[in-house]
Amino acid sequence: MTQVAAPATVATSFDGVTVEAAAGGPMQLEQRGQELWAEFGDPDDASLASDTRVAPVRPRRIRRQVVMITGSHNQQIFWYTTGNSRVLGQLPAIWLTAEQTWIPRRAAIMAPPSAAHHSETGAWNGICLSCHATAAQPRFDTPFGSRPIGEQSADSRAVELGIACEACHGPGDTHADANRNPLRRYTLHFTRAADSTIVQPARLDSRRGSQVCGQCHSFWEFANAAAEREANAHGLPYRPGDDLAATRFVVQPTSNLETAAMREFLAADAGFIRDIFWSDGMIRATGREYNGLIESPCFARATAASRTLTCFSCHTMHKADDDPRPLRQWADDQLSPRAIGDAACAACHTMDDAHSHHRAGSSGGSCENCHMPHTTYGLLKTIRSHQISSPSVQATITTGRPNACNLCHLDKTLAWTADRLAEWYGSARPALGADEQSVAASVLWLLKGDAGQRAIIAQAMGWRAAQDASGAGWLAPYLALTQKDQYDAVRLIASRSARTLPPFRRDQLPRGSAALLITSDGTFDAARVNRLVRERNNRPLVYRE
Repeated sequence: MTQVAAPATVATSFDGVTVEAAAGGPMQLEQRGQELWAEFGDPDDASLASDTRVAPVRPRRIRRQVVMITGSHNQQIFWYTTGNSRVLGQLPAIWLTAEQTWIPRRAAIMAPPSAAHHSETGAWNGICLSCHATAAQPRFDTPFGSRPIGEQSADSRAVELGIACEACHGPGDTHADANRNPLRRYTLHFTRAADSTIVQPARLDSRRGSQVCGQCHSFWEFANAAAEREANAHGLPYRPGDDLAATRFVVQPTSNLETAAMREFLAADAGFIRDIFWSDGMIRATGREYNGLIESPCFARATAASRTLTCFSCHTMHKADDDPRPLRQWADDQLSPRAIGDAACAACHTMDDAHSHHRAGSSGGSCENCHMPHTTYGLLKTIRSHQISSPSVQATITTGRPNACNLCHLDKTLAWTADRLAEWYGSARPALGADEQSVAASVLWLLKGDAGQRAIIAQAMGWRAAQDASGAGWLAPYLALTQKDQYDAVRLIASRSARTLPPFRRDQLPRGSAALLITSDGTFDAARVNRLVRERNNRPLVYRE
């Protein structure tokens, strides 16, 4: 997750490379032995505070040593020394691992094109290191953000870079001292006895065990200003095994929206709930799975510890010796063998094929595809919702959140989904507008939805299961349109999905498909397409990634 920058740890070459995809002009990369250097436009140049959309500004050029990297799985972000204490700055371009290409740093964030220039200098010290390093201490001279970053200094420290043992198991000095004796280690191993000298998250109760993950995988706020000042100086006080709620205010819009602490928080940051949660309180930003878990009925309404869904019901942080999967495959989601397929759900629920109304073993028969659809977004992709729920057209109408049925059946309307759910499960049919009855839901979201909805559908159009269920011949024109989206992130996702399609052939368009806005002569109903685009939800959307 976090590494010292060196030729062996970067995923691309720094040796005499020019990166054009960088804000502020080309970025020149250089390797000096084991050191990495870059020359680029200074992101803290005061001239960038002006409206660069009116008159593009070329900031002054600076040369800095790149000393640290965060990320490797999806992207690599590079940090450089600023010359101001231990405050780090961020290069204006990042490396995408899968695409093997550089993009501007701002293009990787879901933010409107009209957003003002924002420097990431100091972000590592004030924000990132708390979760991207172990037992971190920001150690700012004044609270982060209280003064311009150029006027703040920081003596930031961490026990280890990256997410190491003590991040999940707590301080380990007592454990290390106690286990220096080989006989003790031998006895514990062969008797399977619990080692009381260290915290084992999987042995904690379901609430506190999941809080170990929730310390980073949640949206939260400090309990008060004094707690924030203390954390800025000395680091977050939580240690595995503690009660996370004692030192953090974990945001749950469904239950604590009206509390005094939440009202005070929203007064200072009104966009927090709107941009990070769907209107019913379900999380819409990735990396915050704990918020979804604790709202799930399998956690919140479980009747016994053995039937309580926790992070460890599905995930394991250590690949088992008898797990036959290659390390890279396991590391993709860090799923335990017992969570592959429907096994984790089947531990508590007994369902047959009649429940899903899909063929056994099919994508539509998968528990997770129906109850954990890809409706959370971050890092230029969508991931599964970690709030267990059932498909609901009413919830879709109320919140705008795409439902599992229409994320797979991209060619179907909300009316079609409402009919299926009513027929199969007795769900009430909600009142639907004319477009919702006649136009495929995916098309409506792609043309009319906000940037987050458009990103979700653009990725769904690259999902093989959805292409098989919906047909792929009609997707290319819609993805081509989305590749011109205002948001960099949406354009990139659309381009990625377009590469999964075969070459486009007009004769493959499903003629006379009113739901897809394709006329009988194989052309698009331009008037309706344009009308829906004019009705687009263009409110600025910023994900806190």
